[in-house]
Amino acid sequence: MNESIDLIQAIILGFIQGATEFIPISSSGHLVIAPWLFGWEKPSLLFDTMLHWGTLLAILVVFWRDFLAMIRAWFQSVARRSLADPDARIAWFIIVGTLPAVVAGLLFEDQLEAIFLNPRAVGFFLLVTAALLFFSEQMTQRHTLSGRTLDQMTWRDAIAIGVAQAFALFPGVSRSGSTIAAGLTMGVRRDQAARFSFLLGTPAFLGAGLLQVVKVMGEDASGLTNALAPIVVGFIVSTVTGILAIRFLLNYLRNRTLYVFAAYCLVLGLLVIVLTTFG
Repeated sequence: MNESIDLIQAIILGFIQGATEFIPISSSGHLVIAPWLFGWEKPSLLFDTMLHWGTLLAILVVFWRDFLAMIRAWFQSVARRSLADPDARIAWFIIVGTLPAVVAGLLFEDQLEAIFLNPRAVGFFLLVTAALLFFSEQMTQRHTLSGRTLDQMTWRDAIAIGVAQAFALFPGVSRSGSTIAAGLTMGVRRDQAARFSFLLGTPAFLGAGLLQVVKVMGEDASGLTNALAPIVVGFIVSTVTGILAIRFLLNYLRNRTLYVFAAYCLVLGLLVIVLTTFG
């Protein structure tokens, strides 16, 4: 397996993955657009996997206390057959919310892989993300300013946000953007919707990464030693950038809206469509 990128490209792609996975502007879309725009070769599957596991580690670093509490509460809820503990409910909501993306990924894997080769399609899906962010903010105006917290979420909320995450399998549809937008539409407070979005991403990143590792095991491993440097660098940059992006967005959404990210996706989507259409 000969890695097709150098260290500078690894740093740039690691930064893109770490920042755009959590800031609602679509990491998958940017990871398609950047190599296409700069004329780079497509990175290896192993490199892509490690970028995503870098953002997985970022979530674990920021929310490790939450995960410990949820794991403990989940086991207690199974033993006691009770969902009285809010941490147990959130754990179950994450499990339920993960199922739609798992089913969609298994059913439409080949079709989704084809879209990842089409920058113009990414441009159109960025417009979808812009619309989701804009209209969710419009819907928010109909709710109270405070909104609901994670402790007040329901099964209906978890299912709706999980379905939104499934749509993020399309490159250009932001996973964080679609799930935060769904949370806002259901009446969840902005920063709380973002928090649940990040927690919900953990099993998705882990499961997708494991599937990619299985595929990597079937690839030619020759030249792996030379590929380790960009892989390690990309992983570290993705992790550090992801930690900063999570903390930034949680603070940002306490008092600000998603309109700026909607505008960004609109402009970038239109730009990509124009460039791919007129060259």
